This record gives sequence, C-alpha cells and structure tokens, in this order.
Amino acid sequence: MNEQTAAAPPNAEQIDYWNGPVGLRWLAYNDWLDERTAAYGRAAFAAAAPQPGESVLDIGCGAGATSFELARAVGASGSVTGVDVSAPLLGRARERAAAQGMNVEFREADASRPGFAAHSFDLLYSRFGVMFFDDPTAAFAELHKTLKPGGRLAFACWQGPQLNDWYELPLAAIADLVERTPVDTRQPGPFALSDADRVREVLGEAGFAQIELEPFATPFYLGRGATREAMADDAMAQVFRVGPIARLLESHSEQTNAKAREAIRAALLRIAGDDGLEVGGAVWVVTARKE
Repeated sequence: MNEQTAAAPPNAEQIDYWNGPVGLRWLAYNDWLDERTAAYGRAAFAAAAPQPGESVLDIGCGAGATSFELARAVGASGSVTGVDVSAPLLGRARERAAAQGMNVEFREADASRPGFAAHSFDLLYSRFGVMFFDDPTAAFAELHKTLKPGGRLAFACWQGPQLNDWYELPLAAIADLVERTPVDTRQPGPFALSDADRVREVLGEAGFAQIELEPFATPFYLGRGATREAMADDAMAQVFRVGPIARLLESHSEQTNAKAREAIRAALLRIAGDDGLEVGGAVWVVTARKE
C-alpha cells in the first residue's frame, strides 16, 4: 500500500511566510508601515462605521493598530477581536494592549478558518488583511458565517500595481537590468483582490449582498527626512525590506545589485519633495452585508 503525503492545510505557505523572516521584518518596521498605510485604513474605517456596543472582528490585525481604533469606537459595551497568523506581530499587539489598558482579544488563527461561532460579529473589518487567502471564496464564506444577520463587511485592498507607485517605481527603475515576473492577481499577495469584478464574484459566491467598491487614492509617503538624501535613504531601506525588490535581486550578482540600487535611488531622488518622497497609492474600499 502506497503511503500518501497529507495535503497541506489551507494558507500553509502564507502562515509560514508571516511567521518567518518576513514577519520579523514587518515587526521591526511596523510603526513605519502603520504610519504609511493609516490613511487607507481610515477610509475603510469610515465605510465600516463601527458603533458603540458592536462586536468586531479585525482580520489580519497585525500589531493591533486598527484593533485599538475599532475598540475606541465600540467602547466598553462593545468588543473587538483581532486575528492574525503572525505570532511575532500578535506578540507586539498584546504588549500594546496591556500597556494601553485596551480590552482587545488577539487570536493567532487563520482567518479563512476562523473558528468562531456563527453569528458572533456585527462587523468584519480589515486593512490589507484579506488578500492572502489560498481560496478567497471559501475564506469569505467562512467569515460570512461569523456575521450576525444584517452584519457588515468593510475592508481596504490595493488596486492594480499600475496605480501603486510604491510598488511600481522601484521595479520600473531596474527594468533594463532585471526581468520582472508579471503579477498574478489570482494568487495570494497584495494585488489578489485588485480586480473589481473578481471581488464582486468572490463575495457574491461567499454569500454577501449589497457589495460595493469605492476607489480611494492618496499619496503614499515612501520616504521621510529633513533632506532629499535622507528621504531617499528612508525609502531605500523600506524598498529592500518590504516588497518585491529584495526577492527579485537575490539571485543576481553583486554587480547587478549595485547597479539596481543606484538606479532605484536616482529614481527616488527625482521625486523627493518638501513634504517627503511621495508616490501614488490607490485602494478599493469594499463594503458588503449579510442579509
């Protein structure tokens, strides 16, 4: 009898990813990332409109910044549960909750199989935490079960790469040096829900109704600093810590890496302004309901 290898659980690759070096890098620079993405989260927060007394699930809560905002909105009579697969980020979230005296529960769990009872939440919210599901339709169907009748879903997800210069600009700068791999928007990653028609299809098949997508764009400050050079230094550090550049260059020679760094830095310096190194950022603010 042949022994068969058990199939990997859903989202196993993403769970490993966010508990490995990437999760530790996001932990180290979490404040930087929270500051840069706050405006997009606020747009989704406004659409979610959390109310006093409501129970909320924060999907992909990371180190807890959005969970604390939600907790302040629902007040002492409400409740907020933050869920994430990254143990390092959740450790920071729990530390912050204790330091701030915030009554927020944090669970290490895969949001595609959340394990909550049916009809547990009035609101499901996420700032960039729902683009990493292996099977988004199945994941949202599971999340749909946790909503009370009439409950709401609200999240922010990136629009296409071509509208997000924080992603495109460094890649364009090295286009003559390195061949890039096209973004597969059907695979888990930052642009997995960038296609509006696909979002409607996924959420509709998962059971949601009144599905709406509103575009929201605001500058993404890739670099800050007192001088143009300091801005470029800040941006360069982040470009190589978070995003596709480090992975794209890891198999290339030191000479190619050096040229790539020069090209990216030159491109960043060209757009440095008085307020910082500003690039384009665009998201969908997605809302839906459970009937």
